[in-house]
Amino acid sequence: MTDINHITAPPFRAIPGTPVTVDGEPLDLAASLAVCNHSPDGFAWGYGGSGPAQLALAILLRFTDADEARRRHQAFKWAHVADWPQDGPLDVHVDVQRFLDSERAVDVF
Repeated sequence: MTDINHITAPPFRAIPGTPVTVDGEPLDLAASLAVCNHSPDGFAWGYGGSGPAQLALAILLRFTDADEARRRHQAFKWAHVADWPQDGPLDVHVDVQRFLDSERAVDVF
């Protein structure tokens, strides 16, 4: 059985630097920037740009190592983050582990 992860944030870009949380724990922008610097201004969602890429990377870093997160974050961005609504607070449920398992299943070695 997999867990559905709860991702929350205040309204889109309401206050720069306001945390995005996964299961109640804030994501670490600095840690994600150390892996790949897409958006030093912070996380965003609801489109396919650099802020959503940074958010996707930070989320995956909670579930896997930096190398795998770097390889898979663009796919996670397009599968999930780019579609999240920008109106009102962010409050979505995503099975991150299922996403990773699905991506791993199609890896070609």
